[in-house]
Amino acid sequence: MTVAPVQAIPDIHIGRVYDQRDPECEIHYETFGRLAQFFGRNTPPHRHYCFYQVHILVKGSIRLNLDGQVYGGAAPLLIFTPPTIPHSFYSEEDTDGHVLTVRQEVVRSWYRGMPGQWPDALLREAAFIELASLPAASGEDFAALVQTVELLQREADRDAKGHSALLRALGESAFIHLSRLLLAHEPAAAQRPERSEDLRLFLSFCDLVEAHFRDHLTLTDYAGRLLITEARLNDICRRMAERPSKEVVHERLLQEARRLLLFSAVPVSEISYQLGFADPAYFSRFFTKRTGTPPSQFRLAGQG
Repeated sequence: MTVAPVQAIPDIHIGRVYDQRDPECEIHYETFGRLAQFFGRNTPPHRHYCFYQVHILVKGSIRLNLDGQVYGGAAPLLIFTPPTIPHSFYSEEDTDGHVLTVRQEVVRSWYRGMPGQWPDALLREAAFIELASLPAASGEDFAALVQTVELLQREADRDAKGHSALLRALGESAFIHLSRLLLAHEPAAAQRPERSEDLRLFLSFCDLVEAHFRDHLTLTDYAGRLLITEARLNDICRRMAERPSKEVVHERLLQEARRLLLFSAVPVSEISYQLGFADPAYFSRFFTKRTGTPPSQFRLAGQG
């Protein structure tokens, strides 16, 4: 079977393509059935740069190609897809459940708050898990995962005080139950073929960006820490994310700037310093060039 090259697989940004009410959303919820109606029951290969995605099926069945491996099974089951991992599937008409899509920096912030709790590779490996394949004790975590996501579903359509904080808290709770299930599934995961070297390096680069985007490291610095050349780093990013390595760093800075402008009362000048910019005017030019809107106007529009 001929596998399409990574660069031929489209990247789908869920907030911009499917749900434009909040194009830069950090945590997105939708039912599997509604997404299947929008994208089709026979969903072609795609990936989600910058997002983790969790499918929790509670009825029906699915056939899936996940990270080059072919699976098939009946609900209850879950599918865990890390950023950039290609996947495609076919589901029957009665198949339904929940789909949780979360920005990678949000997920990483949760796990930084739980040092030593989970193996480093846990968030890098895709997984297809039928509940019947897990130890009986895992049924409680699967039920808790479903219940937590159902609470998140109800909160997702509200605009009450504390909305963003509650979404994050429910999302973190869901990922803790998910992580327990991934650990219970880990022996099966050990049978998977080794990850391609380029994808391993790209994910390691994303981890470095998450740790150092405020430090404004040069691309030479990033490449040196990965023990590769800057040219190879740029080539890997273009093939894995369809953008140069500099844009991967700039997108992370931009996302954090949006978050601080919308969800904090910190002055724009102070935000620029928090993000490592020595000059607020340069931060304003950086933000305006990439969004078409000055930071202060972006904040006002978000409050309207």
